[in-house]
Amino acid sequence: MNLVSLRKTLLLVLTASIWGLAFVAQTVGADFVGTFTFLALRNWVAAFAILLVIFVSDRLMPASKDKQSAPAEKPSESRLAKTYRGWPVIGGALCGVILCVASAAQQAGIPLTTTAKAGFITAMYVVIVPLLNLFFGSRARLKIWLCMALSVVGLYLLCMKGGFSLAAGDALVLLCALLFALHILTIDRVSPHVDGLKLSCVQFFVCAALSTVCMFIFETPSISGILSAAPSILYAGLLSSAVGYTLQIVAQKGLDPTIASLAMCLESVFSALAGWALLGQSLTEREILGCALMFTAIVISQLPDRRIKPAQSGEKTLSD
Repeated sequence: MNLVSLRKTLLLVLTASIWGLAFVAQTVGADFVGTFTFLALRNWVAAFAILLVIFVSDRLMPASKDKQSAPAEKPSESRLAKTYRGWPVIGGALCGVILCVASAAQQAGIPLTTTAKAGFITAMYVVIVPLLNLFFGSRARLKIWLCMALSVVGLYLLCMKGGFSLAAGDALVLLCALLFALHILTIDRVSPHVDGLKLSCVQFFVCAALSTVCMFIFETPSISGILSAAPSILYAGLLSSAVGYTLQIVAQKGLDPTIASLAMCLESVFSALAGWALLGQSLTEREILGCALMFTAIVISQLPDRRIKPAQSGEKTLSD
């Protein structure tokens, strides 16, 4: 088993658990502030938290960075560095726009549909990621398609209680799932060439700025409401956004984006567990089976592929 891949997948599972617990914080915060107010404040908190981390790391490790840059670069490496020099800003801005629109679509769609349908449809990015990846010339292995099928069945058992029909709210949440899939693929393309912290910081600043504009256009924020929602905003900003999305960027670097989406879709499982532990919402046997299927999909996705190596000359085989 590839230990590096396993470690990155476990980091994404940790990310999913943070996002799942944020469900409680977002539910409480929504009682006091509007969608864009909550979105703007949590992203400002996240952006300045990451900016502080970047400032401290630059101050603590300047010598090591100087040593790394001391050797003369090859011409090809120098041209490559120049090519990707602006990517933290460009990639971060693109991720920030996608993140803002996806989050807004989800918040706008949830009141128009049931929570169960919203959870199932949002997690459909598990299927959308490999489908979009086909347009980039990538092909998912049969094992990954099996894992996706298991995760979709698990999500259905976990979230869906009755029939399924696509209403206006469902369509908005489906748009959210599509945008989150694009977010995953964008990070997959950009993260290998840039510093993850800088990419994350730009992403949050862009998302915060766009949300702030929308906040003043569509909402009337109040100081009392913001103070009442402060604990929820701080959790969502520091942990769900700053820690969660940064872990996503760091862990996704070099990891199969389909496996990444499978790990992150466990957010639905952890939100259900958080509802049971913190809000007293019990899980039925059907929902527990759904959780088990999703965890099974994650485990299978990390099992090594069995490859038969051709026998070299002079090497004995079993038939010998």
